[in-house]
Amino acid sequence: MTAELVRGQNHPLSQARLEIRISAGTPVVAVAALGDENGRIHGVEWVAHPGAPAQPGLEVPRQAAADHRLAVDLDAVFEAVHRVSVLLALPLGGTGPVRFGAVAAPFVAVTGLDGGEVASYTITGLEAESAVVALELYRRQGAWKVRAVGQGYAGGLAELLTDQGLPQARQLAGSINDAVAQGLARSVQAPPPRTADGDRSRQAAAPALGPDQGGTAPQPGPGSPMSPYGGQTPGGPLQPGPQQPSYPGATPGPDAVTQPSAPTTGGPIDYSHPRRQNAAPPPPPPTAPPAAPGQPAQPVAGDATGWSMEERLYNQVWGMFEDLARTTAAYRSAVDFAESRMDKELEQVLSDPRSRIGGQGDAAREAARARHAELVVQAREALDRDLTQLAAEADVVEPALPPAYARWDNPVWHAYRVPMEIPMALRLGDLHLPEADRIRIPMLVRLPLERGLWIDSGAAGSSDGSFTDAHAMSRLAMETAVAHAARLLAVYPAGEFTVHVIDPAGSGAQSLAPLVRTGVLAAPPARGAAGVADVLGRLTQRVDLVQMAVRGGAADSLPPGFDTSQQLLIVNDFPHGFDDRAVNQLRYLADEGPAFGVHLMMVADREESSGYGPLLDPLWRSLLRLTPVADDHLADPWVGHTWTYEPALVPPGSRVLQQVLSQVAAARTKFS
Repeated sequence: MTAELVRGQNHPLSQARLEIRISAGTPVVAVAALGDENGRIHGVEWVAHPGAPAQPGLEVPRQAAADHRLAVDLDAVFEAVHRVSVLLALPLGGTGPVRFGAVAAPFVAVTGLDGGEVASYTITGLEAESAVVALELYRRQGAWKVRAVGQGYAGGLAELLTDQGLPQARQLAGSINDAVAQGLARSVQAPPPRTADGDRSRQAAAPALGPDQGGTAPQPGPGSPMSPYGGQTPGGPLQPGPQQPSYPGATPGPDAVTQPSAPTTGGPIDYSHPRRQNAAPPPPPPTAPPAAPGQPAQPVAGDATGWSMEERLYNQVWGMFEDLARTTAAYRSAVDFAESRMDKELEQVLSDPRSRIGGQGDAAREAARARHAELVVQAREALDRDLTQLAAEADVVEPALPPAYARWDNPVWHAYRVPMEIPMALRLGDLHLPEADRIRIPMLVRLPLERGLWIDSGAAGSSDGSFTDAHAMSRLAMETAVAHAARLLAVYPAGEFTVHVIDPAGSGAQSLAPLVRTGVLAAPPARGAAGVADVLGRLTQRVDLVQMAVRGGAADSLPPGFDTSQQLLIVNDFPHGFDDRAVNQLRYLADEGPAFGVHLMMVADREESSGYGPLLDPLWRSLLRLTPVADDHLADPWVGHTWTYEPALVPPGSRVLQQVLSQVAAARTKFS
């Protein structure tokens, strides 16, 4: 039963892994701060915010939105942490409200991983405040509790963080506002909520500010999963913007157009496109006749909202992911209910001595089993109806996907041309559930990559145990890495993506041949300890240089001829050829690199690196684990489904990889 808290009230927590859901009538910024036993924040690394969304035990969205979902793992926070505070703030510099008194009271709920609410709190009584401590999770005598706080600050995040004892409060508040402003420029419409009759309505959603952050992969609705691969991710969540339900005073809908008013004297001029001012992305034009009453809607590729077909398809894929998660969760819940009901009825029969023997007891048991079977059949029929519709939609959507979203066997690759713009996302494989094995949902991650990738070459990577040969698994893992790298090269404009390879022992030479032959690598694969040190030294120096330039506000003063393209480092056979210094450099690139254009893809067996002990644990946690064979290792934290991941591999005997890389190499030659 949910505890509805009032200001100052607390409630015990029985779980360490939690989700905090936030709902407001306007886009707000969500921040989570760690504090010691006195509530003091020791440094910026104790704060998870849109500019640094993941901290030990915390993960927050990357931009402002009306709905948020924060992931909290109390077992993973620092030992010195005794308090986790959830902070909300209104974005600065926009056209939205500047005080909480002008909007609906924000609502905050603490839930378990199963979606069940533990405690909730409606933050009332706010007026001139633009930032507020919504609630806090605190440790008392070894146990965790949640307390409703509702302490507001008219001075915004800077005043709030200063009051929490953070020395760099104003600098951090400024960086948070900058990160939110950058995210708004790349916002993506989230999948709209599902209607009561079970049909998805993707054309009437209010505008989302929306995961991955600069834009974010869309977050599922209540009771549905986040992307299991975005960091939330999954967004990664999986990390996967929150849904935007309709509410009074919301931004005008898809058909609304706000014409720009004449600028007042001395006021700023808005040069943005009129149709993008205070308006949601337009719904797609109808391309199929409406379905007859009682009949399912005819699936159409790109039937989600969005400013372009690419964005519509991206949102449609997320809608399919949500629908599959929801309908499967409903089926499993119905089956669990049927089993618990049958167990209860059988227990009642056995508890009565008169019905333990004889015909009366047998009849009662048969009746209980019959009711159980009837409920399961009904649940399966409902699931099959939804799966049939989803399968029909998948059959329509898959052929319409652009190269960045398409499988390697999609004919769209035969008409491939080097793009002029970076796509929104990239396909890394497929996801499916055991109840719907025939339906594959594309696993899309936003670009640029915000987490490194770890291709697991361990022999135990196969869920069915079919792969036990360590050498075969290692080779397949390297081929998977090459396929992912080739796709990244293919979807970036010429000259905007560079790939480096470290192969200390040369064991990946055969798998790397397509990249080497076509000349798309920045240099031949580095060999030996000297090669490892050289590549890591140059990339580490690059991150340091860009980091200093950006943080010093001098990004335009980089050395002449500096390569500003995104960089990918592929490391094979880790930890062979790595000394302690190289390992530390690798950890540094994994932590700091993505924010400054350097990304990591490791091909490694974690067991082989166990000799380094806990030193490498932060490295593995910072990477998104993928496998070269089908494996059910990805899980979403909201519904709790375990998703089976299948890598995006090139079909055996296909020459599509060679053809695509040849075009990339030719375009790079012209560019240089």
